[in-house]
Amino acid sequence: MKKETIKRIKKFSKDRDWAKFHTPSNLAKSISIEANELLECFQWSENDYNIEHVKEELADVLIYCYDLLEKLNLNEDEIINTKMDKNEIKYPVDKCKGNARKYDEL
Repeated sequence: MKKETIKRIKKFSKDRDWAKFHTPSNLAKSISIEANELLECFQWSENDYNIEHVKEELADVLIYCYDLLEKLNLNEDEIINTKMDKNEIKYPVDKCKGNARKYDEL
Protein backbone atom coordinates (compact mmCIF):
# COMPACT_ATOMS: atom_id res chain seq x y z
CA MET A 1 0.00 0.00 0.00
CA LYS A 2 1.33 3.45 -0.85
CA LYS A 3 2.51 5.68 1.99
CA GLU A 4 0.03 8.45 1.18
CA THR A 5 -2.84 5.95 1.28
CA ILE A 6 -1.68 4.65 4.67
CA LYS A 7 -1.43 8.22 5.98
CA ARG A 8 -4.96 8.91 4.78
CA ILE A 9 -6.35 5.82 6.52
CA LYS A 10 -4.57 6.76 9.76
CA LYS A 11 -5.77 10.35 9.58
CA PHE A 12 -9.36 9.29 8.94
CA SER A 13 -9.47 7.20 12.13
CA LYS A 14 -7.47 9.68 14.18
CA ASP A 15 -9.67 12.65 13.21
CA ARG A 16 -12.72 10.71 14.40
CA ASP A 17 -11.07 9.32 17.55
CA TRP A 18 -11.87 5.76 16.47
CA ALA A 19 -8.65 4.05 17.57
CA LYS A 20 -10.28 3.14 20.88
CA PHE A 21 -12.81 1.02 18.97
CA HIS A 22 -10.20 -0.70 16.82
CA THR A 23 -9.47 -3.67 19.02
CA PRO A 24 -8.12 -6.75 17.24
CA SER A 25 -11.43 -8.51 17.86
CA ASN A 26 -13.52 -5.63 16.50
CA LEU A 27 -11.29 -5.30 13.45
CA ALA A 28 -11.45 -9.04 12.72
CA LYS A 29 -15.23 -8.89 12.99
CA SER A 30 -15.32 -5.88 10.69
CA ILE A 31 -13.16 -7.68 8.11
CA SER A 32 -15.57 -10.61 8.15
CA ILE A 33 -18.63 -8.36 7.89
CA GLU A 34 -17.17 -6.40 4.98
CA ALA A 35 -16.01 -9.60 3.24
CA ASN A 36 -19.57 -10.85 3.42
CA GLU A 37 -20.82 -7.58 1.94
CA LEU A 38 -18.31 -8.14 -0.88
CA LEU A 39 -19.62 -11.66 -1.36
CA GLU A 40 -23.15 -10.30 -1.51
CA CYS A 41 -22.18 -8.44 -4.70
CA PHE A 42 -22.02 -11.85 -6.40
CA GLN A 43 -24.95 -13.46 -4.59
CA TRP A 44 -27.21 -14.09 -7.58
CA SER A 45 -24.82 -14.00 -10.51
CA GLU A 46 -21.21 -14.80 -11.26
CA ASN A 47 -21.13 -12.34 -14.16
CA ASP A 48 -23.76 -9.69 -13.50
CA TYR A 49 -22.38 -7.46 -10.74
CA ASN A 50 -21.85 -3.78 -10.10
CA ILE A 51 -18.09 -3.18 -10.29
CA GLU A 52 -18.37 0.09 -8.36
CA HIS A 53 -20.07 -1.69 -5.47
CA VAL A 54 -17.42 -4.44 -5.61
CA LYS A 55 -14.66 -1.81 -5.43
CA GLU A 56 -16.28 -0.13 -2.41
CA GLU A 57 -16.66 -3.36 -0.46
CA LEU A 58 -13.17 -4.58 -1.38
CA ALA A 59 -11.76 -1.23 -0.21
CA ASP A 60 -13.56 -1.65 3.12
CA VAL A 61 -11.98 -5.09 3.56
CA LEU A 62 -8.52 -3.75 2.73
CA ILE A 63 -8.87 -0.76 5.06
CA TYR A 64 -9.85 -2.97 7.99
CA CYS A 65 -7.02 -5.38 7.14
CA TYR A 66 -4.58 -2.49 7.22
CA ASP A 67 -6.02 -1.33 10.55
CA LEU A 68 -5.53 -4.82 12.01
CA LEU A 69 -1.96 -5.01 10.73
CA GLU A 70 -1.28 -1.65 12.35
CA LYS A 71 -2.98 -2.58 15.64
CA LEU A 72 -0.97 -5.82 15.93
CA ASN A 73 2.23 -4.19 14.67
CA LEU A 74 2.54 -6.71 11.83
CA ASN A 75 4.36 -6.33 8.54
CA GLU A 76 2.16 -7.26 5.58
CA ASP A 77 5.05 -8.41 3.38
CA GLU A 78 6.46 -10.58 6.15
CA ILE A 79 3.20 -12.33 7.01
CA ILE A 80 2.23 -12.80 3.35
CA ASN A 81 5.61 -14.26 2.44
CA THR A 82 5.57 -16.57 5.47
CA LYS A 83 2.15 -17.84 4.40
CA MET A 84 3.28 -18.20 0.78
CA ASP A 85 6.23 -20.31 1.94
CA LYS A 86 3.77 -22.64 3.67
CA ASN A 87 1.40 -22.65 0.68
CA GLU A 88 4.21 -23.59 -1.71
CA ILE A 89 4.97 -26.64 0.45
CA LYS A 90 1.30 -27.62 0.84
CA TYR A 91 0.54 -27.11 -2.86
CA PRO A 92 3.51 -28.29 -4.93
CA VAL A 93 3.11 -27.43 -8.61
CA ASP A 94 3.60 -31.01 -9.79
CA LYS A 95 0.68 -32.23 -7.67
CA CYS A 96 -1.85 -29.42 -7.91
CA LYS A 97 -1.38 -27.67 -11.24
CA GLY A 98 -4.73 -27.33 -12.98
CA ASN A 99 -6.96 -28.58 -10.16
CA ALA A 100 -8.62 -26.97 -7.17
CA ARG A 101 -8.44 -29.83 -4.69
CA LYS A 102 -7.41 -29.07 -1.15
CA TYR A 103 -3.82 -29.96 -0.15
CA ASP A 104 -4.91 -33.02 1.83
CA GLU A 105 -6.64 -34.42 -1.26
CA LEU A 106 -3.65 -34.16 -3.64
